[in-house]
Amino acid sequence: MDDDAPDEAFTDLRTRHLGGWGVVQIAAGTGLAVYAMWVGVLQPGFRRVPLKLQVPYIPASKAQVKNVMTLMRGRTGDLVDLGSGDGRIVLEAYQHGFSPAVGYELNPWLVRLARFHAWRAGCHGKVSYRQEDLWKVDLSKCKNVTVFLAPSVLSLLQKKLQVELPDDALVVAGRFPFPDWSPCRIEGQGVDRAWAYSMQAQRQHTRIQTCLPGGRLFIGSSPLQYRA
Repeated sequence: MDDDAPDEAFTDLRTRHLGGWGVVQIAAGTGLAVYAMWVGVLQPGFRRVPLKLQVPYIPASKAQVKNVMTLMRGRTGDLVDLGSGDGRIVLEAYQHGFSPAVGYELNPWLVRLARFHAWRAGCHGKVSYRQEDLWKVDLSKCKNVTVFLAPSVLSLLQKKLQVELPDDALVVAGRFPFPDWSPCRIEGQGVDRAWAYSMQAQRQHTRIQTCLPGGRLFIGSSPLQYRA
């Protein structure tokens, strides 16, 4: 695990030139301050989202999308993007053969932007963008999961993923790694880096690290004598 990855990513994001279209897209996601204030006052549901779980929208770069797809190479079936933003990961996944490809995003304006991207790419009705809280999404049947979220969210999300995902699932995180997981593969450099995690390997690693009283190491359902 690269402990400097979050600091390095934030530094790169501050200095990266987004271009005109990038600025427009950020405005679509973050230029809704008046609307957000109105929602925060008048809609109790929005106020229940803790501040540390509110993630600022930053569009994924072409390099980030490419690295995510590289780590997903050889995988098939469904793909779910949690916090899908403008939907580009979902759209790219569909074009790489993943189906169904679904994005979950709480910001209604970003959901609309994602659907516009899909329509412009000729994929209207072929991909799905849903305005839903990712914490309430049932992931028990998901085999391929992608996330571009802040470290504060990833530290909590890893618990949900470990409880719900099947053993053959692969999780790919872009921009920031999961703080307590060991990746099976890493692709790219700097802010464009992506990390892949095998759920089966992650669960095995967690079991090995779990010790019982009396100096016994717990592996699966059987205790093993542990010697320091």
